[in-house]
Amino acid sequence: MESAIQKYFENKTVFLTGGTGFLGKVIVEKLLRTTEVKRIYLLIRPKRGVEIQERISEWSKDSVFELLLKSKSDALQRVCPIAGDCLEPDLGISDTDRRLLASEVQIVLHGAATVRFNEPLHVALAINTRATRLMVQLGKQMVNLEAFVHVSTAFSNCIIYHVKEKFYPEHLTCSSDKVLGVSELLSDELIDNMTPTLLGSHPNSYTYTKALAEDVILREGSDLPICIFRPAVIIASHKEPISGWIDNLYGPIAILFGVARGVLRIATIDVKAQASLVPVDYCANLALACAWKTAQTDERQSDPIIYQLAPTEDNSLTHGEFKDYALDGRMQCPLTKMVWYPFFHCITTMWLFPIAAFFYHTLPAYIFDLALYLSGRKPRLVKVYQKIHKTLGILGPFSSKSWYFDMHNTNKMRELMSEQDRRLYDFDMASISWKEYFEKALLGMRLYLGQDPPTSESIAHGLRVIKRLKMWHHLLQVILGCIAAFIVWSLIRVVV
Repeated sequence: MESAIQKYFENKTVFLTGGTGFLGKVIVEKLLRTTEVKRIYLLIRPKRGVEIQERISEWSKDSVFELLLKSKSDALQRVCPIAGDCLEPDLGISDTDRRLLASEVQIVLHGAATVRFNEPLHVALAINTRATRLMVQLGKQMVNLEAFVHVSTAFSNCIIYHVKEKFYPEHLTCSSDKVLGVSELLSDELIDNMTPTLLGSHPNSYTYTKALAEDVILREGSDLPICIFRPAVIIASHKEPISGWIDNLYGPIAILFGVARGVLRIATIDVKAQASLVPVDYCANLALACAWKTAQTDERQSDPIIYQLAPTEDNSLTHGEFKDYALDGRMQCPLTKMVWYPFFHCITTMWLFPIAAFFYHTLPAYIFDLALYLSGRKPRLVKVYQKIHKTLGILGPFSSKSWYFDMHNTNKMRELMSEQDRRLYDFDMASISWKEYFEKALLGMRLYLGQDPPTSESIAHGLRVIKRLKMWHHLLQVILGCIAAFIVWSLIRVVV
């Protein structure tokens, strides 16, 4: 028997942006596997030498669609690519495709964004803010539009630490229409030069332009059946379609992978601060539930409804617990390729980090690269650490503070869902066992990022490697300890 959400999506036409991204793929997979959606139009940026249809065809080899294709072998035929580019002034959509979308689409899921924190402001403005305005304008042309879900981020208002499900236009230095108006008049270089002034208290161009995009929704989208979904930091899948699936090295999973490889050993993280993490499958489920709920609302709200997803107060996760789970994976599912024995230290004293990073990262990197050079191979580790330190500097403001995200609207919607829908489209953060989650996430990281097969032979190989590296690690500690003791003893003799 169909659930209410399944019945709603039956024979519907969906337009999805950001569909080739991490969350987008999971949304597409869940829609195709659990509903009889009629068609999914997917905005895809053309790549030189690769047809957009070919990019969809390649999904048949992607493990995230394996379960779907076992039960519905022709499911991907319902995915129709639309050539477009959020960087273009008109989204790069042809007139023919625009008319097609305007006449057929009933549900819009706008998730396209650049998630790079250090993106030049003119690029982030074009993709995250202007493209949102263009999508709202396109939505107004859709004669059958029933629901428009704008995927934002829980950190769009990170300059405050208790974020409610409401708009915060007062925190912007200028309104979205003024900023977009200025960006059309000035060169990209001038816009980038204005970054510190425009950002105000925002730590980077990502959170700022996502906040501006919400202002666009508030100012220009209120007459549409529209809502905003704010997920916290999206990480590997919890249950669906496979546990631990991940296809990128962004955010916390990059830290897990860096530690597992023995490359990342120190970072500026407050172990007592809260980690705002959400599994990608929970985000996909909530995005689909948001579309269903928005379509059920007969009367338009004065302001679009906002739904947030983050860990609950009674089932929170600290960065310290996150670190412990990462280190637990050393012996549970070790990688077969490691630079050194995995260990990880967190510090909160900012001035101490460059000193510690020199001894933990930079100095070993030069020694390692020298060995590579002498063996006739290309040195690479020094450059890797330069990128790592730059990334850690960007992530620093988010790893040393705690945020609380109100989820009143999200919880209320979940209460309105049937028991069947709660099971099918689960996003109950209170029910997650973080220990069990990270056990699966680490195995997924090992498989999908480390390319190590989940076999007993591969695990045994990893254990042999890590035991050998652990022996060398402790031997080095003894040697360094002896050197330090000798230096201290020599200094004492000189003084005495």
